[in-house]
Amino acid sequence: MGKNEKLNDRKTGVNNIKILATLGPSSLKEDVIGGMTAAGVSLFRINLSHTAAEELEELIPFIQSCTDVPICLDSEGAQIRTQRLMDGGISMVANAQVRLHGDTIEGDQENLSFHPTGIAGEFDVGDLIDIDFHGVQLRVTEKSEAYSTAVVETPGKIGENKAVSVNRQIPMPAMTEKDQRAIEIGRRLGIQNFALSFANAPEDVDAFRSCIGDEATLITKIESIRGIRNLVEIADKADAILIDRGDLSREVPIEKIPFLQRRIVSSVKARQKPVYVATNLLESMIEWHQPTRAEVNDVVSTLEMGATGLVLAV
Repeated sequence: MGKNEKLNDRKTGVNNIKILATLGPSSLKEDVIGGMTAAGVSLFRINLSHTAAEELEELIPFIQSCTDVPICLDSEGAQIRTQRLMDGGISMVANAQVRLHGDTIEGDQENLSFHPTGIAGEFDVGDLIDIDFHGVQLRVTEKSEAYSTAVVETPGKIGENKAVSVNRQIPMPAMTEKDQRAIEIGRRLGIQNFALSFANAPEDVDAFRSCIGDEATLITKIESIRGIRNLVEIADKADAILIDRGDLSREVPIEKIPFLQRRIVSSVKARQKPVYVATNLLESMIEWHQPTRAEVNDVVSTLEMGATGLVLAV
């Protein structure tokens, strides 16, 4: 079947463990992709949160020319991210005031805007807004038609295109316009594997399925409390489940993540669906040749739980 096959049909992997590799700037090279193919990677993932839809016209054919391993387009989904910032990043000091704009602007220490455009208009007085992991926290103090005003509760640095979470549920569509453009390009170029980020309800899966087609493999990502609450209904509609421990930890205390992971894996396996686990697996190997003992234990424990495979960032 080759480069356009579906993940669930592929027989590669090491000891039947599937490896999903996220491609990035350091790995989008012919020799690196070839090496990972030889090592047994089962699926190459393109993260649309960090890839422009227009880039796919050249990126997908390039990857296909390097390997017969199938490709997965991973959607932006229902998430909030920071937009463009002065000098690519800024520092926020405690108790400073910052305006949160609905329109797209270049952010600085006193002004911020977010993706998707207009989402800042959904913020309410009292909302707590966390930016990136262990980063800045803002509290909304005022709201007007033009912008909201927030105070910096926790100081720190803010980067561009960093994930943002709010301490309450803000209704958002399951897909962005960019996701829809990317899916159209991907289908035209033969992609048969797609991942839905931030699936919160079975209706999200239905909307995504209608966009990718009935024959495509749909991997649904669980990375929110709502997703956990609706896990059974979501899993029944998906072809596979992916647990993103990173984004999930924005809404769930980190000490509860291992127990939730075990519960999700067990529930999905009971439905005879594949389940994959992502975030911080072998992360120290970005700089070192060997993983830490804790990372090895994490990998083994995850597989002993019954996970079908692991998601690695390369």
